Amino acid sequence: MIGKLKGIVDGVDEEGLVIDVNGVGYVVSASARTLRALPAIGQAATLHIETQVREDAIRLFGFLTTAERDWFRLLQSVQGVGAKVALGILGALSGEALSSAIAHQDKAMMARAPGVGPKLAARLVLELKDKAPAFDVADLSGAIGAEPGAKLPKEAQDAVLALVNLGYARPQASLAVAKGVAALGPEAQTAALIRAGLKELAQ
Repeated sequence: MIGKLKGIVDGVDEEGLVIDVNGVGYVVSASARTLRALPAIGQAATLHIETQVREDAIRLFGFLTTAERDWFRLLQSVQGVGAKVALGILGALSGEALSSAIAHQDKAMMARAPGVGPKLAARLVLELKDKAPAFDVADLSGAIGAEPGAKLPKEAQDAVLALVNLGYARPQASLAVAKGVAALGPEAQTAALIRAGLKELAQ
């Protein structure tokens, strides 16, 4: 199995790219988002690879981050989502947007992706509610309006854990606490963030 490729971008089209690794050109499928973010042709790139073996073919799917690759795998755990639809979803929605759609059970946002109708959108947000790495406490920068990669303070992480222990799914709990951090400030104590989170979740 191929887990990673490091080489030169040799060509790009609407569905993927060719990456030259020591003279061997690998055909790699990728989402539109990944293709837009690739270095220019002739430049070096590193892709995290998901290898799918079928009776009639071996396909490589490339991602610039392991998080996107994890989403690709997770999306396909939902009935009706194959590789093509998963790439379409990842091309239309960032990981943060996917997390938000799942945390809010936002079927309309999920349905923005090509190939995702109302029924599939509903199935996606429902089935991924407790599986998704949505709004992981390690990176909620977008939700709190901070710089990319900003982490929740320890008090906020403890508040998320408390809400999870009360029975709330981690995506919803993390989003609620992140909003509490945004409203109360990074110095807010755990108890205050739990109260803010509960208030948010009750809406």
